[in-house]
Parts: sequence; C-alpha cells; structure tokens
Amino acid sequence: MIPRNYEDLPRVSSFSFIVNGHFDCLYPEKTLRSLLKIRTTKTLQWRLKNPYPQNHMRNVARKGCQSKYVFLTDIDIIPSRNIVPQLNYFLSNVRCTGSCAYVIPTFEIDVRAQFPSSKEYLIRLYKKGLARPFHEKVFIYNQYATNFSKWLSNANPNETTVSISHTVTNFEFLYEPFYIALDNVPAHDERFTGYGFTRNSQVYEMYVAGYQFFVLSPVFTCHWGLQRKQARPSWREQQNNANRKKFDVFKSEIFARYKNDPLLMLKSKKNKS
Repeated sequence: MIPRNYEDLPRVSSFSFIVNGHFDCLYPEKTLRSLLKIRTTKTLQWRLKNPYPQNHMRNVARKGCQSKYVFLTDIDIIPSRNIVPQLNYFLSNVRCTGSCAYVIPTFEIDVRAQFPSSKEYLIRLYKKGLARPFHEKVFIYNQYATNFSKWLSNANPNETTVSISHTVTNFEFLYEPFYIALDNVPAHDERFTGYGFTRNSQVYEMYVAGYQFFVLSPVFTCHWGLQRKQARPSWREQQNNANRKKFDVFKSEIFARYKNDPLLMLKSKKNKS
C-alpha cells in the first residue's frame, strides 16, 4: 500500500542523529517521548490525512507467521508468564469439532502493581481494585462476552495446565477478544483503516461463519494502566464514523457470502425497505 502522495512524504534520511549516548532503552517511555519530538510538522499533517492501515498490517503479520496457529493480539498486550509452552501443550492435545477460536482473557493492570505472576495473583489484584477486565470502563462491549466473572470464579491455585474454562455463549456485535486459532480464519478486511471496526468486523465474520469461542484458563494477557473515558480527538471520531459507513456495506457482503445473519444485523434495513 503506497499513498498517492508518496513522492511528497518526508524521508527518514532527511534527519540524522547519533543514537549512542542520546537514548537509553532501559527507560523506553522516556526514549519514545524523545523520538516523538523528532517528528516534523509535515509528518504530523500527513498522519492525520492518512489513517494507519491496521488490518493490512495484521494480514501481513499473518502471512509471515510460520506456525499452524496464530495469536491475534496487539503490540501493547503482555502475555502471562510461560504462556508459550503452556499453549503449545494445550494446542497439541485439544480436539476441536468444527471451527474453534481460543480466547485469552485480557486485563488492565494498575501501573502501581507488579505484573501478575499467576492467575491467583491476578485475582488478588482484581479484588484490590488494581486489575479489571480490559476496556471495562472505556468500551464494555469490547470484551464483555468473555464473561470475566465466570473466569475469575474458576480459581484453582494449583492449576498449571491450560484448559477450557467455558464457552462464549452471549456473543454480541462489537466483541473483539484476543484469540488463538488455526491460520485459516477469515482475513481482516483492509478497507477498514485507522480506528473503529478493524478487529470486531473480522471477529463478527468468524461468528457468522460458524466459529465457536472458548475461553482458556489459567493463561491471560495484560495491558498496563487502568483506562478511563476521556474526550477523543476529532480525527479519531472521523475515522470511526468513516469505518461505520464501510461496515454497512461489509455486513451485507458477509450475509451474501454465508447466507447467515445470526445477530439480525440486516433486520433494521429490511424493516425500512
């Protein structure tokens, strides 16, 4: 994907600096803030006009993945300790009838807390108000169908082997869990760029296609910081509104492809006509 105004874009080579002695990777936040100051006005203006192609990059990442399974996640999501060998053992033994996706519950962790070393420790943080389900305060539909209450109640301090805690039975639109599935799930639609409908549109297609979602335990992932609602910049709302219009077309295409409308997404359109 190359923007039409590619020739007018600022070039990295136009700015030179000596890295050694200026940046310390032991303090990543401070280093990133310093790097952000390097951005030119032209770069910032171009960023606002051209939404980031998130779904294109997700598809590129999948194409470069050499494993049988893929883990849909974001770069700022941190997996629990020893999750790789635990999942490898689970995936090598699990029996799936039909199409399956395995949800890894995600929590927000207060920056004052230590990263939880186990599910038991995570539950202690939750009870102290130092951890909570991801996006619970910002956008509850994002992860609500995972049913965190059920996952938290299934607590066994000696649990080390990954197993299915429960099945997602209350799937609803806008659900976008971080999941593991075979590398044959539907691709992310690259028409969605920037913010809004990038991940949940893909998960929605999975659901329409007949995928079942199973929540795993005791593994989990975390995001640093308890998020709170705040005013969104105008450019983000513009991107979200643009993607909402694209989704109206997308859901009609999904119905035509699978001849299935389990969430009655087209019902309102039929009533109007």
